[in-house]
Amino acid sequence: MKLEGKEEESSDYNEGSKGKMTLSLALVALLSAFGSSFQYGYNVSVINSPAPYMQDFYNRTYFNRNGVPMDSGFQRLLWSLTVSMYPLGGLFGSLMVWPLVNNCGRKGTLLINNLFSVAAAILMGTSELAKTFEVIILSRVIIGIYAGLASNVVPMFLGEMSPKNLRGAIGVVPQLFITLGILVAQILGLNSILGNAKGWPVLLGLTGIPSLIQLLILPFFPESPRYLLIQKGNEEQARQALRKLRGWDDVDDEIEEMRQEDQSEKEEGHFSVLSLCTFRGLRWQLISIVVMMMGQQLSGVNAVFYYADRIFQSAGVDNNNVQYVTVSIGAINVVMTLIAVFIVESLGRRILLLAGFGLCCVSCAVLTLALNLQTTVSWMSYLSIVCVIVYIIGHAIGASPIPFVMITEMFLQSSRPAAFMVGGSVHWLCNFTVGLVFLYMEAGLGAYSFLIFCAICLATIVYIFFIVPETKNKTFMEINRIMAKRNKVEIQEDKEELKDFHIVPGRQAENKISSSKL
Repeated sequence: MKLEGKEEESSDYNEGSKGKMTLSLALVALLSAFGSSFQYGYNVSVINSPAPYMQDFYNRTYFNRNGVPMDSGFQRLLWSLTVSMYPLGGLFGSLMVWPLVNNCGRKGTLLINNLFSVAAAILMGTSELAKTFEVIILSRVIIGIYAGLASNVVPMFLGEMSPKNLRGAIGVVPQLFITLGILVAQILGLNSILGNAKGWPVLLGLTGIPSLIQLLILPFFPESPRYLLIQKGNEEQARQALRKLRGWDDVDDEIEEMRQEDQSEKEEGHFSVLSLCTFRGLRWQLISIVVMMMGQQLSGVNAVFYYADRIFQSAGVDNNNVQYVTVSIGAINVVMTLIAVFIVESLGRRILLLAGFGLCCVSCAVLTLALNLQTTVSWMSYLSIVCVIVYIIGHAIGASPIPFVMITEMFLQSSRPAAFMVGGSVHWLCNFTVGLVFLYMEAGLGAYSFLIFCAICLATIVYIFFIVPETKNKTFMEINRIMAKRNKVEIQEDKEELKDFHIVPGRQAENKISSSKL
C-alpha cells in the first residue's frame, strides 16, 4: 500500500523531528504541572484524613445555630456534597476549556485559572474562623473549576510544545504531579502535622501556594508555538518560542509543518463541540476518548482515594496505623507514575492502557472476595491491602495518565480544544457520580460494589483491544490515517504530512478528504 519513496520521506521526517529535553522545556513542564496539576491531586485527598474533625465542625456549627444536633442522614448528605462538589466544579471548569484556550491561549488560561485557586484557598482557610461550613462546600466547587481547567489545559499546553519523540513522556508529567499532590496532602494530613482539630483549615488553605508561584514565574516562559502561529498568525513569536524550547535556531522544519496544518485548518475552521460530535471523520476518535475517560473514572479510582482510610479500617488495620498505610499507598502511586514517564515511549500507550485496566479489573474482583471473607479467614485482610496496592499500580501506569495523552495525539489543532472539552467533561461528570453515590452504593452493596468497577474495567479493556490504535512514534497525520479507515473515510496519500482531513459539508456521502497545496 505504501510507496517506498514515501517510507523514506517519512523516515527522514521522523529523524528530523527528534527533539531533546532542553532546560526551558523541562522547566515549563515542571512549572505548569506543579502550579496546576499538583493541586488537582492535592484536593482529591486533602479532606480524607481530617474528615472526622471537619464533620465535627459541621456538627458544632449546626448545633450553635439551631440548638439541636445534626441528623446523621443530613450529615451524610453534607459530607457527600463536600466530596462531590469538587468534581462537579471540575465539570464546570471543563466546559470553560474551549472558549478560554481559543481566546486567551494555553498559557493565558493557566494564569487566569490561578485566580480560582487563590480565592478558594482563602475561603477554605478562613471557614472555621467565619463559623460556616457552607463556605467549604462552595470553595470545593471553586477549586473544582480550577482543577477542571488545569486537568485539560496542562496536557494540551505541554503536548503542543513537545517534540514528537518526547510527547508521551512529557504528557505523563501532569499525572505525575497529580499523584505528588495526593501524596503531599496525605503527608500533611497526618494527625501529627495538620490533620487535626486545629490544623485542618491551614491544610485546606495551602492549596493556593503553588498557584501564586505559577502566577509569578510562568509569564517568563513562552506560549504554545502552535497556538501562536496557527491561531494567532504570529510567525515571529512562534519562531522565538520554538528556539527557546528546542535550544537551537533552526526551527524551519517545525514552522513549515505548522504552516501546512494552518493551511488545512483555514479550510476547515475550528471545531466547536457540536461540530466535533457530528463530524464523521473524527467519530471513532471521539468515541474512544469518551470510553477511556469513562473507564478511567468509573473504574473506582477516586472511590479508593476518597475513602481509603475506611477501606483499610474494614480490612483490619489498626486505627492508629491507617494514615501511615495510606501515605505508603500514595508513595507507590507516585513511583509507578514516575516509571510510566520513562516506559511510555518504549512500551507504547496501548500496552500500558491494557495492562493498567487489566490490573484494576483483577484487583477489584479479588478485593470483593477478600473483604467478604476477612471475618472468617484471618489473612484476607492483608490480601485486601495487596489488592488496593495492585489497583493503584494499574491505574498509575496506564488508566490515569494515558487517556489525556491520547486526546492530544488523536486530534489536531482545529479539533483539540473541543476534544479536551468533551473528554474533560466526561472525566469530571463520572468523577462526580462516583463521589456522590459511592457511600450509598457501599451501604447497599457492601464489598460487592467493587464488582461494578471490575465490570467497567473489563468493558474498557475489550474496547481498547479492538478499537484504540498504538500512537507511539507516529505523526498526527499517521494516527489520523489509521482512524480514517475505521471511520470509513479516505485520505489522499500523496499530500504533505500533518494535514488534518476535511469532509466537505453536505457531501458526506462521497467521504472525500480534501487537503490544500501550499
